[in-house]
Amino acid sequence: MMFETMREAMVESQLRPTGVNDPVVLAAIRAVPRERFVPPARTGLAYADTAIEIAPGRWLLEPLVTGLLLTHARIMPSDRVLIVGAGTGYAAAIIRHLSRHVTAVEENSGLVAAAQANGVDVVTGPLADGWAARAPYDLIFIDGAAAVLPSALLAQSADDGRLAAVIIGDDGVGRATVGRVAGGHFAGTGFFDTGAVALPGFGRAPKFIF
Repeated sequence: MMFETMREAMVESQLRPTGVNDPVVLAAIRAVPRERFVPPARTGLAYADTAIEIAPGRWLLEPLVTGLLLTHARIMPSDRVLIVGAGTGYAAAIIRHLSRHVTAVEENSGLVAAAQANGVDVVTGPLADGWAARAPYDLIFIDGAAAVLPSALLAQSADDGRLAAVIIGDDGVGRATVGRVAGGHFAGTGFFDTGAVALPGFGRAPKFIF
């Protein structure tokens, strides 16, 4: 009961007043117990407006950022969705309430096991490679941040498909962004600034200094 109360408070005080206003998205978020998707020692933070470390270098996005990305992505039941960086499976569990065709990919074996323990089906492979076997996708949902978008992943988008992610700009600021993929290129609009760490394979290559 305590977590149910906290979940409802999250929806009403964090999400709804800040632009997460799609009733279908809110119903999906209400249906998923977020406390099951965070490490046991951090369940007290499950509904706080903060990112939570779920493995070394891997983070569960703030509830507001997840909610905003899902709202702006406008997922339809018929959409084919690829979730990149499934982590413990939280976003995948929500999206399964929104779409009938969901593929979630994760490369960290511990996170794969955690997601499966939470009832989320996950395919295992490098995040930057996506999952070409089920392409094309109407929506690529990157459950984390990206400074660069691998061409192999963009190639798996349907024509004029959508992509949602926290995009890290040249200024180092992460911005929740939703946009379109066409001709192997992504163009989107950032609508919310947030701190985030790039997923494996989505960071910028180090610059050489002479």
